[in-house]
Amino acid sequence: MLRKITFTFLLSFVLLSSAIAQSGLSTDRLARYDAYFQKEINEGRLPGIVTLVYKNGEKVHESALGFSDFTEKTPIRTDQIFFIQSMTKPIMSTAFMMLYEEGYFFLTDPISKYLPEFKEMKVVKDPNIGSPSGLEPAKSQITIAQVLSHTAGFLHGIGPTKLDEEVREAIYMSGPKTIEERVKALAAQPLASHPGEKWNYSASPDILARLIEVFTGMSPAEFLKTRLFEPLGMKDTGYNLTEAQKSRMVQLHNFNDSGVLMTSERQTPTSGNTVFGGTHGLFSTAQDYSLFAQMMLNGGEWNGKRYLSSKTVEIMSINQSGDLFQDPGKGFGLGFAVVDDLADTKSLPSEGTFYWSGAYCTYFFIDPKEELVAVFMTQFNPFSSYYENKFRQMIYQAIE
Repeated sequence: MLRKITFTFLLSFVLLSSAIAQSGLSTDRLARYDAYFQKEINEGRLPGIVTLVYKNGEKVHESALGFSDFTEKTPIRTDQIFFIQSMTKPIMSTAFMMLYEEGYFFLTDPISKYLPEFKEMKVVKDPNIGSPSGLEPAKSQITIAQVLSHTAGFLHGIGPTKLDEEVREAIYMSGPKTIEERVKALAAQPLASHPGEKWNYSASPDILARLIEVFTGMSPAEFLKTRLFEPLGMKDTGYNLTEAQKSRMVQLHNFNDSGVLMTSERQTPTSGNTVFGGTHGLFSTAQDYSLFAQMMLNGGEWNGKRYLSSKTVEIMSINQSGDLFQDPGKGFGLGFAVVDDLADTKSLPSEGTFYWSGAYCTYFFIDPKEELVAVFMTQFNPFSSYYENKFRQMIYQAIE
């Protein structure tokens, strides 16, 4: 048995080394990438990470560094499961666009055509003050494209304004039991801006989840499972974990009042979840998410099955928000942020790269020019884009 395991490991190492050699990535520089993150873990700034890099369709790098439970010093493994928070958003947007291809709607349709509770929306005069500042009628109806691109005027409920507090209480703290209840609560809140006038990071992908229910009669969980997860082989992705999967869940971490990294007292509920949202809610692994990302890199097709037209992927991965997205050199498409001016980013990605992240510091990006997919998984709160940017920097510096 030992000989068999040793042979299998050596064969995997040889195959991975061969893929790296043909990919245009430097093995020495990829070692630099691992060394950087190992140092962050050793010095107590990160608990543990799992990362995957695919180039030209081949796995060229995989890391499992540090701990799944920093307090207990439990070593992290490549098959571990993470709560991916807002990395749910690109998946839900993709699933929703599958229905676009089946003719259920136009991107220019008002959402009130299908969800009448959004017909008479109000806009708050000052989000910092909230509803007491006064309300005025929205200048126009909210379109599906604006929902997908976060330009509809909604908030997420996680910002510092009084309106964020109102939204947070209505759609999260009130304890809705279904996505229908959450979306109706969102519709009852005023908008932070008039539709199409600003980019606000928002809970609008929950509306996409609700529309999937309305169009198909299926719950978002069942739709994602049957139309994306099972066909793609994403066996560890969903809104609830089985007993077997729970043992592979990575613990959430934070810094205590003394600035010391610790395992968080409150952990993410892994079962009994009933709000199948589009803003957050999914659990996944680095390997599972890489399958989704590779399908999108491949123009909507994977392993002989087509999920989206290449033209649909194209329109999703170009800037749909004009100059409203406040991040230099980047815009926002239909479910993804997009690099559209490399010089303005002052960083290393290619133009056309599309990406997003999750609140517990999970990240991914898709670079069509380099035929590159990369996934970074950890469980750390609060969110920072620091390691997202460092992750990209350390991968791109390995390209020869």
